[in-house]
Amino acid sequence: MAYTLDKIDTHILSILQENSNRTTKSIAEELGMTTSPIFERIKKLEKEGYIKKYVAVLDNKKIGLKLTVFIGITLQGHTRSYLEKFVKEINNFPEIVECHRVSGNFDYLLKLVVEDIEAYETFIISKLTLLPYLGNVQSLITLSTGKETNEIDLSRV
Repeated sequence: MAYTLDKIDTHILSILQENSNRTTKSIAEELGMTTSPIFERIKKLEKEGYIKKYVAVLDNKKIGLKLTVFIGITLQGHTRSYLEKFVKEINNFPEIVECHRVSGNFDYLLKLVVEDIEAYETFIISKLTLLPYLGNVQSLITLSTGKETNEIDLSRV
């Protein structure tokens, strides 16, 4: 039987999305509950896959990664083999922080984070364009970011 989220679970998930470093005790206090049931719920949410992992969200610019580029990729072929090989190769590139299979003009949309335009050019020339099954590559360089979040508004679900 599938686990169904209730209001307490969604509240816990909202709190953890905002700050995954919160203690079980502080979450319990906010919800007017004791620590043990909150701890058990968090463990259940982890076990059921609602919580994939806990991360620290870094400021890319402060660590020297000042350029974000979105790259639309069209492959030469669309067999399962091409798609699997492409994703396997992309996962070897630490500069790529996201890879999405999409509909529309591209097969994949990649998000690349690098130091600067020179690092981007080096990535394109020495890594991406060496993949033998690439068809078309179109890049969009980010000038500024108006919104960037990993938080999901759970009131919508």
